[in-house]
Amino acid sequence: MNHGFVKCAAVSAPVRVADCAFNAAGTVRAMEDAAARGVRVLALPELGLTGYTCGDLFGQQALLTGALEALRTVRDASRDLPVLVYAGLPLTVGTRLYNCAAAISGGHVLAVVPKTHLPNYGEFYERRWFAPAPQGRQDIQLLGETVPFGANLLLRCESLPELVVGCEICEDLWAPCPPSVAQAAAGATLIVNLSASNEVVGKDAYRRELVKGQSARLSCAYLYCSCGDGESTTDLVFSGHQILSEDGTILAERRDRAPGLCATEFDVCRLVSERRRRNTFTGPAGAEVCGSFALPRETTELTRFVDPMPFVPADEAARRSRCEDILDMQAAGLKKRVEHAHCRALVVGLSGGLDSTLALLVSARAMDALGRDRKDILAVTMPCFGTTSRTRDNAARLAELLGVSFQTVPIGAAVEQHFRDIGLPAGDRSVTYENSQARERTQVLMDIANRLDGLVVGTGDLSELALGWATYNGDHMSMYGVNASVPKTLVRHMVRHAADTSGEDLRAVLLDILDTPVSPELLPPKDGEIAQKTEDLVGPYELHDFFLCQVVRFGFPPDKVCRLAKYAWGGTYDDETILRWLRTFYRRFFQQQFKRSCLPDGPKIGSVALSPRGDWRMPSDACAELWLAQLERL
Repeated sequence: MNHGFVKCAAVSAPVRVADCAFNAAGTVRAMEDAAARGVRVLALPELGLTGYTCGDLFGQQALLTGALEALRTVRDASRDLPVLVYAGLPLTVGTRLYNCAAAISGGHVLAVVPKTHLPNYGEFYERRWFAPAPQGRQDIQLLGETVPFGANLLLRCESLPELVVGCEICEDLWAPCPPSVAQAAAGATLIVNLSASNEVVGKDAYRRELVKGQSARLSCAYLYCSCGDGESTTDLVFSGHQILSEDGTILAERRDRAPGLCATEFDVCRLVSERRRRNTFTGPAGAEVCGSFALPRETTELTRFVDPMPFVPADEAARRSRCEDILDMQAAGLKKRVEHAHCRALVVGLSGGLDSTLALLVSARAMDALGRDRKDILAVTMPCFGTTSRTRDNAARLAELLGVSFQTVPIGAAVEQHFRDIGLPAGDRSVTYENSQARERTQVLMDIANRLDGLVVGTGDLSELALGWATYNGDHMSMYGVNASVPKTLVRHMVRHAADTSGEDLRAVLLDILDTPVSPELLPPKDGEIAQKTEDLVGPYELHDFFLCQVVRFGFPPDKVCRLAKYAWGGTYDDETILRWLRTFYRRFFQQQFKRSCLPDGPKIGSVALSPRGDWRMPSDACAELWLAQLERL
């Protein structure tokens, strides 16, 4: 359970209708098997200790007494099992019968939750036998214990306070205002649903969307368990559907009527972080924490999928769709800026690299949307000491194929004069040598834009901004930064998408740009090849984009980020390499905030952005010691 991961499962145990002893024995075996697999929260189906399809037998005292004895069996079996179990049974309270879920752990019944919304339409007749949950909470006597009874009772884990468990039963989820809304508003991070959902054509998809949507709306983990084989098939067949969803993502699913278990690890700390971020996460907090349960503090073995490329969809069709959406958003932002500024031209510094290529593609799309000639775009290449023939030729060819204006402005002589002016010694290859070139290029672009009554389109991407891999008041500056919210891993796929949807000649140039090493080309080439490779200096962008998502989007601490990176990237990078570049990420992320504090305008395109006017407001002189110290302890 370290780092907030809790292994949870839905299980349908073997059932015989009205055979409570058999059902209790099957439940105990399922509990023991689940606990042995590391499951710490377990959900069983609705009315699983009797069977959901008992019909008018629910009016028989023999069945109700058998259900109580089955509950006693399950309760006693839980004494030495490190698991919180929710089991379903009919229970009489006062003079009324309720469809209930009993929360059981450590040899005790911790709470009993009655069903609130009783279906009485179509094939369902629950109001014939059961009463809806009463208002509020009361204490009842059950198997010699005083137990809280009510629809909105929450249980908190002593060893992981972020794990707060609420419960609703089947139809409760389908109602206009499910109990889980109040439960989540009161702090529940995990909602358990005991269900008996019959199968009809198309219902599985609807059920799946309900669970997925509720987990997204409530920023919660949702553990859904429906019964399957063993229930009466007089009129119905039951689904055996088990769905485990976290914040709108289905992590595990089983649709098999045979008895079986479906498990995954929920990250409750991530859910708490998401709720902190969403200040609209409010609601009628009519639920209350009525008790606690103990689970061992341990490191949960991960089996859930952790996406190594969080910004890039793995599915090809989804990736194409995302690339198109982003291109449209970038172009729409630039189009609006062109219209507002009444500018006559767009000026793009074209290096022959990925970022400037994407910026030029966006500029062309924006001008097309405006109905303007692409010749109103001026692509400027500014060769200097590190420029190779490959990038220079690709820049010229790209401009030609896109039908934009093109100009070459060599800056070597101007930079050398600048070196003499500031007294930089010959042969000096310091950061001054590099940054002088970047600033000269920016000056050239700005002055050309002034001459043409135009705007300089920024090319820098989100990953570079996170690492501060830009020259302050050099390539860091523009009049509109179209790539400012696009991470480097996604830039690559967007250029590939452009290649895949272009004619043969343009495709060939774009593919060669994709094959070119990422480089600022500020140091002289060696044997005509690029000598300065960015990822050799700051680390692989695919790792840094992973770190960026975990740190900025979820607010995870360094030890958790490191653990997730090892899990996601362990087959590609060894632990030492991951830790090395994670240190680099934190160090540079804090040191380089001053560059992000004065960024040009640019469109947000995803949930991770670093605009100082929007998503990320951080002091430029914040200290990284707390984060780096945690890494040193690993």
